[in-house]
Amino acid sequence: MRRKLSLTVLGLVSTYIVSAQKQPNEKPLDSIQKLDEVIINSNQIFGSKYVASNRTGSAYYLSPQELKKFGFTDINRALRSVPGVTFYEEDGFGLRPNISLRGTSPERSAKITLMEDGVLIAPAPYSAPAAYYFPSVGRMQAVEILKGSSQVQFGPFTTGGAINMISAQIPNTFSGEVRAGYGSFDTQQVLARIGDSKENIGYMVEFLNYGSDGFKDLPNGNNTGFDINELTAKFKVKTDADAKLQQSLEAKFHYYDERSYETYLGLTENDFNANPYSRYAASQDDRMIAEQIQLMLTHTLEFSKNMRLTSNGYYNRFSRNWYKLDDVIFNGDKQGISTVIADPTTYADHMNIIRGDVDSSADALLVKANNRVYYSKGIQTKFDYHWFGDNTFHDLEVGLRYHYDEEDRFQWEDGYSIINQNMSKTSNGVRGAQGNRISSAKAFAAYAMYKLKYDKLTVTPGVRYENIILQRDNYGSNDPSRTGSDLASRENKVDVFIPGIGVNYAFTNAVSVFGGVHKGFSPPGSSDGEEAEESINYELGSRFAFGQLRGEVVGFYNDYSNLLGSDLAATGGTGSLDQFNAGEVAVSGVEVLLNYELLPNNKSFKLPITFAYTYTNTEFLNSFGSNDDLWGEVTEGDELPYIPTHQFNVGLSLEHTKYELNINGRFNGEFRTMAGTGSIPDIERVDSNFIIDMSAKYHFTKNLSLTGNIINLLDETYAVSRVPAGLRPGHPFGGNLGFEFRF
Repeated sequence: MRRKLSLTVLGLVSTYIVSAQKQPNEKPLDSIQKLDEVIINSNQIFGSKYVASNRTGSAYYLSPQELKKFGFTDINRALRSVPGVTFYEEDGFGLRPNISLRGTSPERSAKITLMEDGVLIAPAPYSAPAAYYFPSVGRMQAVEILKGSSQVQFGPFTTGGAINMISAQIPNTFSGEVRAGYGSFDTQQVLARIGDSKENIGYMVEFLNYGSDGFKDLPNGNNTGFDINELTAKFKVKTDADAKLQQSLEAKFHYYDERSYETYLGLTENDFNANPYSRYAASQDDRMIAEQIQLMLTHTLEFSKNMRLTSNGYYNRFSRNWYKLDDVIFNGDKQGISTVIADPTTYADHMNIIRGDVDSSADALLVKANNRVYYSKGIQTKFDYHWFGDNTFHDLEVGLRYHYDEEDRFQWEDGYSIINQNMSKTSNGVRGAQGNRISSAKAFAAYAMYKLKYDKLTVTPGVRYENIILQRDNYGSNDPSRTGSDLASRENKVDVFIPGIGVNYAFTNAVSVFGGVHKGFSPPGSSDGEEAEESINYELGSRFAFGQLRGEVVGFYNDYSNLLGSDLAATGGTGSLDQFNAGEVAVSGVEVLLNYELLPNNKSFKLPITFAYTYTNTEFLNSFGSNDDLWGEVTEGDELPYIPTHQFNVGLSLEHTKYELNINGRFNGEFRTMAGTGSIPDIERVDSNFIIDMSAKYHFTKNLSLTGNIINLLDETYAVSRVPAGLRPGHPFGGNLGFEFRF
């Protein structure tokens, strides 16, 4: 093995006092250490667990060893051990994640800052932030999660936090790896990577294929899975090692294509109870075709070991057409699929058509082509300078970014009939009739952050500035050529300062406390005068290390003065993406993270155990009726939907130089799908679940390992959501065998 795997599980503790790992006879570290004050890779937030553990705010670094332990391909499973992260699943494979940080709205992860290699990666992060594209965790080297105070460096979303996915880096020496696996439901993954560095150049090339036939069943036996191919290439040139002025230029190219046969159509309560893995016949032609291209240039200029200037230029293009059932017509009565699934008794005739139990007339099923193209491009630069005093450390970081993004909608709806449970197209929709508009955003952002370490005290004040112009040009349903004959335009401008400050005090090498306060912000929509989402966020926590026990306890309180909701089809809305005011909301909670080594004195085996717990309490502080009833009629005191009150994760590993065995259990508490209080009505509840996963490795040599994992060991049948339209199941029992070869 390349390193002791005990470090792998110790890494599951997001933050701890590194000095507490020393042996009793070792000299304690001084309070001001140069070790953690090096300027890390410019495209990373932390770059290591040590740096993450010394921030004044809550931070977590998912290391390469942790990601490889279970061979994660589902981002939901990768993030399950991080307290403060909540999510609800949708497809069972993590293709379209719904992630929340500290109680932000989880729908399509639209309220958190998502990055890859330090660059915004959502298709249109300002104008249409819903993450219909999410970087594949299977090709990532590490994942960084930042919550709480001192996050003014990253935006535009500053309420819950930021997630930065770190792609494979160019290696220092010639090396590579091949990982492959195959298992249940014809699920397969192949990753091949090779790279090298010389004195002045370096490169890395990587290919990933990930696919499955899916675990759901259509009456005609069609595929319900997906197939994804990705190609990443990096090339770097740099100055000689002895050059007075160190410079480097790195080019990155990434290509992604996806064909998946996923649907918005879930199941009624009775049908889910009878056969949770079935799909209705009317969803047989539903599919997503997507393609993404990313180009990125990173220039680094090191004036000295203490001073660096980093600039990124980036361009992302993401196109997708999610062709899926939207409406059902019976005797001229047109109903959306979410309405029919929610009340199958009232709409029994519509349900019969959806199931394919009866033959329908022409155009009884309307399948919408949700055809969209997203662009995101910009340039950003960051200056970092640090210096030392007699007993102090100072760091100043200043960043600027100019960004443009847009969403181009050009949608239509085709008509189908269903006969003998087979669908046939009966009409072609008018192009642009179901959406013909361009939403765009221009944004200038700047921030400054100062860090002062004096003796045992660390203080990090900072401020962020966002200037945003949001526009929408709607060409209307009768102008497919976009001549502008029926053009309707609107514009909204935002100008905001976002301050924050974090503090950390180390009482000893084993115990520290930290806390902070910062302003939370989320951009509004393009409607003139629509206000941004704003909040004041507080946190107070402690990191500790006593013997073999290490951990962190944090309390947080987010005080929203104006929470925004979004009209997303993914949550049962119309899909307009218009935002609406939800008023004042309070979100509070507690996060606990513990790690304990059960065999500290055993030289042959390690047996670490980890525990993570999140308690989240949400409350509307005013009453209102939400647009299109997305959250229903809200009364003061109601809880937010989609956020469980309790969740915890337990992990146990048996580690030896020749093999390892890992088991992980995740409890997701029940949550409501409509705002409310008290006991949750059956039709508005997603029940709690406890899912156990396992993984194992056997190392034939230091270069070759046999791998295996099991998803949902106990084969629990459980629902993960009731949106977009009906109950949806989690992944059933599934096994996988594979190998890893490194050179």
